[in-house]
Amino acid sequence: MVTQRGRRDAADSPGRAPRRPRRQATPDADNAPTAEMPAVPAERNGDAPEAVRAKSIPEAAVARLAVYLRVLSGMSEQGATTVSSEELSQAAGVNSAKLRKDLSYLGSYGTRGVGYEVSVLVSQIERILGLTRQHKVAVVGIGNLGHALANYGGFPGRGFPVEALFDLDADLIGVPVGGLPVSHMDDIPRICAERGISIGVIATPPTAAQSVCDRLVAGGVQCILNFAPVVLQVPAHIEVRKVDLAVELQILSFHVARRADDAAGNQGNSGLPGAGLPSENGKGGRNGSGPDSGREVVVRS
Repeated sequence: MVTQRGRRDAADSPGRAPRRPRRQATPDADNAPTAEMPAVPAERNGDAPEAVRAKSIPEAAVARLAVYLRVLSGMSEQGATTVSSEELSQAAGVNSAKLRKDLSYLGSYGTRGVGYEVSVLVSQIERILGLTRQHKVAVVGIGNLGHALANYGGFPGRGFPVEALFDLDADLIGVPVGGLPVSHMDDIPRICAERGISIGVIATPPTAAQSVCDRLVAGGVQCILNFAPVVLQVPAHIEVRKVDLAVELQILSFHVARRADDAAGNQGNSGLPGAGLPSENGKGGRNGSGPDSGREVVVRS
């Protein structure tokens, strides 16, 4: 969440009539610079300016910054040097106002009529996301998913080299996967500490996930990406991101089922006057108040 800070105007002091606010010209929605943000102090409690700025960014905006970086990297590879907020927002799937707000957290403001410099934005986002240095990764659980993650060549190029692999299967111990030998899970704390692992990926069955998590934390791992369908208990300073593929598929299933219900409803009303025509209230494709005609839909995971 972004906290908006107000400031009393000097004209609002007792005994003086308040000044009428000046009307401001509406800037070009596509290429206008974002409204100016408060200046970031050079230091606060010993933090560097980038660290202070990063602490003020909402988590939802951080996720979008990662998407912008992927889009901008692709544009850079294709030779693009500048991009307007409208072009970048369409490619990233967000509205241009939200994109400009996100980029303002970086201290980046577009130039009217020109937009943003691609190389500058890439550099700024990489710095805020901490991608100017590498983060060593350990993968625990070398099953089908673990194999795929260990062999994925896109991690090192983006600053996430896989430096350690772990499993319990005696047949896998010592076997190289993706060029790295698999170590036993009992060695997680020692190896992670020795190799400076900062991110652990858990791709184990749910029954083993918490034990693996505890070992990773003991080895100095600061962040965990958890593919196991279980909620991990971690100390307050550990960051955990959960990826549950089954839940994502269930959400997609809901959307498929809803569209099928809508299609069946439209076919059932095909003999009625006006059936199949857009509603006149501008809120949906059926003759109701939306795609569900006012029905409340509850999704349970």
